[in-house]
Amino acid sequence: MTTLLSTLQAGVRTLTFNRPERANALDFDLIQSLRRALDEAERDPETRVLVLTGAGTAFGAGQDITEMRAGAGKVSYRQHLQQTYNPLVLKIRQIEKPVIAAVNGMCAGASLGIALACDLRVAAAEAKFVVGFGGIGLVPDSGVSLFLPALIGLGRAAEFYFSNQPIDAQTALQWGLVNRVIPSDLTGAAQNIAAMLALGPVGAYGKTKLAFNKAMYPHLEEVLAMEADLQEDAGKTKEHQEGVNAFLEKRIPNFR
Repeated sequence: MTTLLSTLQAGVRTLTFNRPERANALDFDLIQSLRRALDEAERDPETRVLVLTGAGTAFGAGQDITEMRAGAGKVSYRQHLQQTYNPLVLKIRQIEKPVIAAVNGMCAGASLGIALACDLRVAAAEAKFVVGFGGIGLVPDSGVSLFLPALIGLGRAAEFYFSNQPIDAQTALQWGLVNRVIPSDLTGAAQNIAAMLALGPVGAYGKTKLAFNKAMYPHLEEVLAMEADLQEDAGKTKEHQEGVNAFLEKRIPNFR
């Protein structure tokens, strides 16, 4: 099965995460497919705006834990981030075209990082945002440690990392985490927004992204590198081992 679907209509390239049976959890194949698709979209003059979304009822559940579990003891979390999410997040920020996240359901962990890296976020009324990493004894990565406090404030970001509780769509709208909540037909609404942008001065949009990056995220690469270092350490702890075991066994972790 193709894990990433791509369509182009009226200048809008829609990339759909297509692992609905796994709540669109991100595995290596899907991540690499997304990176290649973004590279192609960057070069393609017909692609003026991008929309990222998920098939089924989830935007994305974050990293596929079973894939990481299969490589337990052999996977360097630092190396994994350097090969996957770090360049992916940088590409989303650096591509000189608008990128919209159409968040159709659960959005957690590394999938949250991807959504936060986008220029705009529109959410279905049933969408929920979960930081997620703390539940398995890890630190936020994929740029979440930078983007989330920048968007909703440090105190709120800390609370929702520590508590591992979801942020509902209306709260996300009130806090500025999303630009709009769409009560029905998220796909159609996202396409309409993207089509409107595709008619605009995309070259100027791209240069404005560069200015926003300089103003708001001048240390993004350094933050991503630090996240990778911290995750390497966290991934070797008993807390992480217990968190993963509890997740797979569908029980509450005992971090004490």
